[in-house]
Amino acid sequence: MTGLTGCRRWTVYHLEGQLSSADVARLCAEVLVDPVTDEVAIGEPAAAGRVVEVAPIAGVTDGAARELERAAAVLGLPPLRAATARRHELSGDLDDDDVAVLTQRLLANPTTECSGSGELAPSFSPTWEVAPVASPVRLIGLDDGQLAGLSRQRMLSLDVTEMRAIRDHYASCGRDPTDAELETLAQAWSEHCVHKTFKAEIHLTHTRADGHLEVSRHDGLLNALRRATAELDAGWLRSVFVDNAGIVAFDDELDLAVKVETHNHPSALEPFGGANTGVGGVVRDVMGVSARPIACTDVLCFGPEDLAEADLPAGVLHPRRIRDGVVAGIGDYGNKLGLPTVNGAVLYDPGYVGNPLVFCGALGLLPKDSHPTAPRAGDRIVVIGGRTGRDGIGGATFSSAGLDASVMDRAGSAVQIGDPIVQKGCIEVIERARESGLYNAITDCGAGGLSSAVGEMGAELGAEVDLATVPLKYPGLAPWEIWLSEAQERMVLAVPTEKVAPLQDLCTGWEVELSDIGSFTSTGRLVVRHGACDVIDLPMEFLHHGLPGRTLVAEHRDPAIAAATTGSPPAIDNEKLLLDLLAHPNVASRESIVSSYDHEVRGGTVVRPFAGPAADGPTDAAVLKPLGTWHHDRAVALAVGLNPRLTRAARHRRGVPQPHRRRGGPFPGRPAGQLQLGRPDETRPARIAGAGRGGLRRRGPPLPRPVRLRQGQPLQRVRRPGGARHAADLRRRDRAGPASGGDERPDHLRKRPVAGGTRFRPPGRVPGG
Repeated sequence: MTGLTGCRRWTVYHLEGQLSSADVARLCAEVLVDPVTDEVAIGEPAAAGRVVEVAPIAGVTDGAARELERAAAVLGLPPLRAATARRHELSGDLDDDDVAVLTQRLLANPTTECSGSGELAPSFSPTWEVAPVASPVRLIGLDDGQLAGLSRQRMLSLDVTEMRAIRDHYASCGRDPTDAELETLAQAWSEHCVHKTFKAEIHLTHTRADGHLEVSRHDGLLNALRRATAELDAGWLRSVFVDNAGIVAFDDELDLAVKVETHNHPSALEPFGGANTGVGGVVRDVMGVSARPIACTDVLCFGPEDLAEADLPAGVLHPRRIRDGVVAGIGDYGNKLGLPTVNGAVLYDPGYVGNPLVFCGALGLLPKDSHPTAPRAGDRIVVIGGRTGRDGIGGATFSSAGLDASVMDRAGSAVQIGDPIVQKGCIEVIERARESGLYNAITDCGAGGLSSAVGEMGAELGAEVDLATVPLKYPGLAPWEIWLSEAQERMVLAVPTEKVAPLQDLCTGWEVELSDIGSFTSTGRLVVRHGACDVIDLPMEFLHHGLPGRTLVAEHRDPAIAAATTGSPPAIDNEKLLLDLLAHPNVASRESIVSSYDHEVRGGTVVRPFAGPAADGPTDAAVLKPLGTWHHDRAVALAVGLNPRLTRAARHRRGVPQPHRRRGGPFPGRPAGQLQLGRPDETRPARIAGAGRGGLRRRGPPLPRPVRLRQGQPLQRVRRPGGARHAADLRRRDRAGPASGGDERPDHLRKRPVAGGTRFRPPGRVPGG
């Protein structure tokens, strides 16, 4: 397209309320307009040539509008309602088709936005009301084909065996499930939440290169990792496989919480929002183990940035658009939250055209043994943070489905909308509530919404919930939507009755909304109502243990050994080769991306993303010295690594450390392992899963530092700090007791110099910056 010669972009704020001209002028001067960079126009827009306006569709959270409403209240202005839009004034020789292409490809994402020529009517918060009702869904009497069709229609992501188990359970109860009960079971049994493939029994047929056949049976990768962890019996592993994030020891007083998770499907639909809430999700998981988040990291994989339009599958956004949206979404959330993004990686590979890898990680700090995990019967179920809306509904089951154009067309509501300002308040509240002992258990309200949070926390007890007490972004949500919504920035706590009032006072001080929605019981049942409307009555036993187990039949053939080639190598132009390598997207500088993230906030980053005399050389890892730990010389090194070409060439070696990865370990210069298994589908799940397990078995003992797996987001980190030498040092240290002088680190770490000498110095005094 060559006709476009210019584009002027405006942010439009629609205001509704009893506001005077002086009130509007004050809002502009104190909230909306930066006089150095912005100009303001109030009233009807001036006439322009080609105009395209873009706004959030009804039901999608308009975060900027909500903050504007809050700011007006803080300024003491009359109550108002706000809505926002983006206005693009295009100039040049453009016809209707040109404008339509620009709108579709660049200006609007129909998953979450509406667009039109000229001025769009404002879409204020919906005000419709509906009577709460829990509708029955017919299951009894359906055959396998009808069950499969129902699962596809409602996007439950359940197979026929699982649907049959639900049908038979309700047949024994003499009734069909309500819509809320069926959706609750679908999210609880999703790959994302219950790790069906990682728990599956695997029957592996392995054909060696010499034709030798081996048949073996494995009881699941997750069980293998758990056994390896138990056999390691490492004292520095505080909590693994059982909570929102893994917890490891840092020093004698503090522990570290680590969580990594992907947000691939949402980012393929809406890159900014998907990556934005991917960061928010892992930060929330760290908060869910009572830790204060201190840093973020990420690994991003996209399709080739120069992909031809003709090679782009139908319904898929171009890799450049996905990349730009993802990078902006990560920076937006971390920067607004006040967390440093200290480390990351960006890779381009054709395998990520249809589904990008948006792999987010967060690190947190908490006092040793300060995370309570035992809710009690009688505890109140308290929700703090953001309100519940229609955004994010079905995200757990959507993330467990294959991603194609048909799924993308039906999954707009699965995209979550982030609000980091609300989450910032929650961080402050949780840290102080933990110190005051105001709760007996905590979890984040993530995949599956209240259904997952309350259902999992009360699995051994029972729970009763009244959805009429859940604060909503807008009225009109059906009970199952309130229950399943994955709206962001919400935490669920089990609070003793006498401590609800102190927690409410704490939340009021930080402007965090609190709602008491029910209580934990000793009935062993999940009972949910909406006022007088019965919504759910499920036994916890069936919800958490009724899922049929899976058996995967796996095959793997070792590749034939290729004959050695002979002859002279082709002539190479070394100068051209070097320039081509430096220009390759996987080698070229990431400075433009890194500089968009704040990696200095909180003052604990002592080794930054770039180092050297000119601070322009990428570092192997970031090093953090958390605030409050300057009395000793321990620090945290954070690194990432991934190579899709390697795992594509040798699937059976997935999950084992590779020699080239030694540059990106948990300590700069130390080895790291990587584990990546594909999502199960109709053709290849078991081959990948079985081959990966076989690779672990053939290469020796499993890796010693697993992080909690969360299926549906298959790429997980398994770190191996220092390899066998480190493990031997740990065993020697355990036998010998504390080292002289009180330093309990392994020998090779005590001898290894660290930044700033043998002890870290305060910020600003580390040589080399």
